[in-house]
Amino acid sequence: MPSPKPVNYDEMLDESGAIRPAYTAFRQWYDEQDPAWLRRQDAEAETFFRRTGITFNVYGDDAGEERLIPFDMIPRIITAAEWRQLSRGIEQRVRALNAFLHDLYHRQEIVRAGKLPQRLLDGNSAFLREMVGFTPPGGVYTHIVGIDLIRTGPGEFMVLEDNARTPSGVSYMLENRETMMAMFPELFTRVQVRPVSDYPRRLARSLAACAPDIAGDRPTVAVLTPGIYNSAYFEHAFLADQMGAELVEGSDLRVIDGRIAMRTTCGYQPIDVLYRRVDDEYLDPLTFNPHSVLGVSGIMDIYRAGGITIANAPGTGIADDKAIYSFMPEIVEFYTGEKPILQNVPTWRCAEPDSLAYVLDNLAELVVKEVHGSGGYGMLIGPTSSKAEIAAFARKLRARPENFIAQPTLALSTVPIFTKAGLAPRHVDLRPFVLVSPEGIDITPGGLTRVALKKGSLVVNSSQGGGTKDSWVLED
Repeated sequence: MPSPKPVNYDEMLDESGAIRPAYTAFRQWYDEQDPAWLRRQDAEAETFFRRTGITFNVYGDDAGEERLIPFDMIPRIITAAEWRQLSRGIEQRVRALNAFLHDLYHRQEIVRAGKLPQRLLDGNSAFLREMVGFTPPGGVYTHIVGIDLIRTGPGEFMVLEDNARTPSGVSYMLENRETMMAMFPELFTRVQVRPVSDYPRRLARSLAACAPDIAGDRPTVAVLTPGIYNSAYFEHAFLADQMGAELVEGSDLRVIDGRIAMRTTCGYQPIDVLYRRVDDEYLDPLTFNPHSVLGVSGIMDIYRAGGITIANAPGTGIADDKAIYSFMPEIVEFYTGEKPILQNVPTWRCAEPDSLAYVLDNLAELVVKEVHGSGGYGMLIGPTSSKAEIAAFARKLRARPENFIAQPTLALSTVPIFTKAGLAPRHVDLRPFVLVSPEGIDITPGGLTRVALKKGSLVVNSSQGGGTKDSWVLED
């Protein structure tokens, strides 16, 4: 598998330097503005974010300080036609992911058919034996999905990662839009952009539709957070508040009369749907980690008895495994009978000897990731790494090759950001958010655009110094 030569695609400017149609109206507005006023607005955005408390924690940061998510006020713009194409591909992939998860925990037809190696499940900590033979209420495994996409050319989007377990970032998508509308209200009268502000209402409706049969006509939904020291606590509190749901911690919950109940000022009240932001391992100390104080003892028994819906279902993390990701083209075709609309980034599975040999010979040109890694941790970006870092990573690869995959250093598209010197291109990715319920698949137009603020950098993760910007999907 040859490594494609990176060629950057500029989303605003074509090869001749002309403004692409998607950006025409915005760029006209931008050029009419006083640069000094734009600089003041840029500073005001930071004040707004700090006042709102849009922060995150970085694991491993000795200072333990909360950081502000850097926000860039130049929107990333996607045309209506591009979004229609993307939506078809996302919906197809999410349908396949849910069918795949059901199959893995039942007959494993895909393994029997020889389309997926059994070794990917054996000993995989993300595959939960406790879910084997059990179907969640409504048949939905991954209720909230984030699909990470990169763009490499006109209409060319590729899937970088699937986030089927606990995708985060939707609160930043919403706050980015609110900030833009507060700072530049007249801009939204000149450019027709599809709204995203109703996401919390759609999330609440989608979760309620997944309630177990025991629930009444108005299911009670709660958000389970690990607490204020979690990196995404802001988002947990934000979503609970916006949905009108309770924000609970493990210490607020207990089993009462065969239900999971939360402590309220009126006593303990049963919960029908728990949107958990606690990892599987910490969800139930009676079933998983006995030392966990983040979950609630006995919730897995209540879940399996039909007393509560857990979103996303325990065990969905197997779909986040990056070795599993490399089989997604086969998975999509196996469960939908269709060719994948969205392509994967080419991926070498280091567990395979030939692939490992190639990766070791070309580490300086590749990106290598842990199969269970996330947030930009535990990865090597060959082109920006020192010889010592590459040598150290080679030793890790030889010791546990099955723990890694490798991908070419693709040319992520660039989108302009606002700098003191004017507009400057930076690399971006995109995480659209998808809601799944028995009533259907609901994709919010746009998503979270993450941007590598450092010139030339391909690392967009906020934990690694990346920022975010508003994502616009234009109306027809």
